[in-house]
Amino acid sequence: MSYQLTNEDKISIIDQHLRNLEFSKYNYQMTILEENAAAEPDQTAIDAVNEKIGQISAKIAALEAEKAPLLG
Repeated sequence: MSYQLTNEDKISIIDQHLRNLEFSKYNYQMTILEENAAAEPDQTAIDAVNEKIGQISAKIAALEAEKAPLLG
């Protein structure tokens, strides 16, 4: 038996992924906040976390692009 996903199903799945990515992004932002609160912030660590935030932002953009035509 074959089952076709509706656009609503696909949007729901994409939204779940987007939500998880937003959680991760916020978590990394809090990591930067914590690191900046240290007496001597580790700039290398901050740069690494900013790189991860950039990667998450790219993933979010890709998912939003996938979602846009489904909203049609």
